Amino acid sequence: MNDLLAALLLGIIEGLTEFLPISSTGHLLIAQHWLGRRSDLFNIAVQSGAILAVSLVYRQRLWSLASGWREPEQRDYALKLIGAFAVTAVLGLIAKLAGVELPESVLPVAAALMLGGIAILWIEGRSEHFEALTRITWRVAIIVGAAQVIAGVFPGTSRSAAAIFAALLAGIGNRPAATEFAFLVGIPTMFAATGFEILRYFLNGGSGEAWADLGVAFVAATVTGFIAVRWLLGYVKSHRFTVFAWYRIALGLLLIGLLWDW
Repeated sequence: MNDLLAALLLGIIEGLTEFLPISSTGHLLIAQHWLGRRSDLFNIAVQSGAILAVSLVYRQRLWSLASGWREPEQRDYALKLIGAFAVTAVLGLIAKLAGVELPESVLPVAAALMLGGIAILWIEGRSEHFEALTRITWRVAIIVGAAQVIAGVFPGTSRSAAAIFAALLAGIGNRPAATEFAFLVGIPTMFAATGFEILRYFLNGGSGEAWADLGVAFVAATVTGFIAVRWLLGYVKSHRFTVFAWYRIALGLLLIGLLWDW
């Protein structure tokens, strides 16, 4: 397949899956089994296209946080976003320095998809006992920050799923509130991860990356990510995440069934 067309398909997959709790990284690694393996820089930088999309969706919210710094409520929320990001940045840097890399095989992705699906079903089964709280506490912020790192270390987990359900378990029983915090904290997280990979790329000599492919994938991820985020924000107002759990389990079982042919 033409490299640019493959990059376009990967960008579309990334945009559609980044904010759904089904793991964009897992889907990218699976797709790359047929479309060709890409660099860690590509896999992380293309996610920034989807993050740009969520930034556009939340542009008014982001502006109110930036311009309303003197208002206690806005400042408190912004500080907790910064705190969650700080936890992710520190733990993520430790993981990088420890040499943690994305797996090349599909089996760990399939396992993480299935385990994540089971976890979602369990959490949703307990959701009737959640309090409908909307205020983000420092406990929630720290747990969400740590959850993002766990998702990064185990592809197939899903960063958005880990952040959303960590917030729910930590006390934010309101799905839209948990989803908003998870999405907003993902903005600095993924932009920082992309910046780190670009820096590492140039420190290692800065050659070999197909920038045209990355550009096409980035634009595709931005467009499809914008559509996916708008849809999901409407969906969570009146639906549970159960359908995504069953999708994860079914996909994981399918992948395991196909492993013998790989």
